[in-house]
Amino acid sequence: MQARGSAEPLSDAEQEAFRSRCRAFLDEHATGNSLDGESDQRGELRLRAARKFQKALADTGLAGLTYPVEYGGAGLTKTHERIWRDTYSEYPDMTFELLISQGMCLPMVAEYGSHDQKQKYLAEMISGNEVWCQMFSEPGAGSDVAGLQTRAERDGDEWVVNGQKVWITLAHLCDYGIIIARTDPTVPKHAGISMFIVPMDAPGVEVRPIHQIDGSTHFNEVFFSDARIGADGLLGDLNNGWRMATAMLMYERVAIGSGTTGGVTTDRSDRLIEEARKRGVSRDPNLRQKLMRLRTLETCLSLVAMRTRAEIKAGRTPGPGGSVGKLATVAIADLQTEVSLAITGASGVAWEDESDAFWQRQALASLSDGIAGGTTEIQRNIIGDRVLGLPRDVSVDSGIPYQDLKVGTQRA
Repeated sequence: MQARGSAEPLSDAEQEAFRSRCRAFLDEHATGNSLDGESDQRGELRLRAARKFQKALADTGLAGLTYPVEYGGAGLTKTHERIWRDTYSEYPDMTFELLISQGMCLPMVAEYGSHDQKQKYLAEMISGNEVWCQMFSEPGAGSDVAGLQTRAERDGDEWVVNGQKVWITLAHLCDYGIIIARTDPTVPKHAGISMFIVPMDAPGVEVRPIHQIDGSTHFNEVFFSDARIGADGLLGDLNNGWRMATAMLMYERVAIGSGTTGGVTTDRSDRLIEEARKRGVSRDPNLRQKLMRLRTLETCLSLVAMRTRAEIKAGRTPGPGGSVGKLATVAIADLQTEVSLAITGASGVAWEDESDAFWQRQALASLSDGIAGGTTEIQRNIIGDRVLGLPRDVSVDSGIPYQDLKVGTQRA
């Protein structure tokens, strides 16, 4: 992995000066992402605000803190990044819509990309000028991502891609995507996969919205019909895509479970406590017990996230510990939904005040938390296998060439 930042220690005075610099920037720019009642079902407004914040961050020299200057980063130390995260945790999160682009795609290109790829893409990603998405899941390959059917076939200096991806967040607003596709069907399913960088406006790439239960359409299907990618679009080594996909999924779980800020954050319980006080129900003992439990879970998740980020700063690709944070995030979302509906009562389901609609949308959106980034069941399997060392499930397709398997719509 590309070394990031200097290991030289900062003096107390240097740390305090940098903290003041971060705070001055955040006081001016981290003002929250209020939509003032405007509809944003496709996420355009929130992404626009996130990109504006990220560009200001880059212009001030605070974006990509530990990435090398030659690739558009600030070239600062891991201590600088810790100070930034700790300070940012005290302010509204302005860049949640860049979670995939900055938290998953950026580190993958930094870790596995060639020098030319880093020069071409990293600076634009760090500044928010370009936004990326991740394209793994398929209609017949969700939890079993290695069973994917999308294929990439070499044709001279290009790769020709055919297939379908699904549940792709913000694909309709992204400039590039990272995709995994089958490049060798004659070997076992995990061995014949490669990873590619795909321009989302390339001929043969079609993005279709998925209409969700909460009324939004920020997920998409993406279809590839003889889409052509230059040979330089291959990310990493040929047929090494499964190892890289596993690394990216770990980055994803860390991003979901750790968020974009640092320190101990209790945003969800803070907002619910404020809401309970506003509605005059904050003295209810059962409700107080649930709020305390939610706050405790948030605190524990923050501590796990801090440990995971420390491992990344030490130069290690995220490991299975990211699944712990992802699993905790689901438990927190479920409890938040239960508590929010207990506080809002009937107005959380049918409302006159538009501000109450937030709680219903949040409750409906939480249904996807146990699926996105790997299902809860998959996270438990990973923790059992790779953290606790429990026996693995029986694999009936181990060692069998992919072309001989019955997966998705493929029938041997």
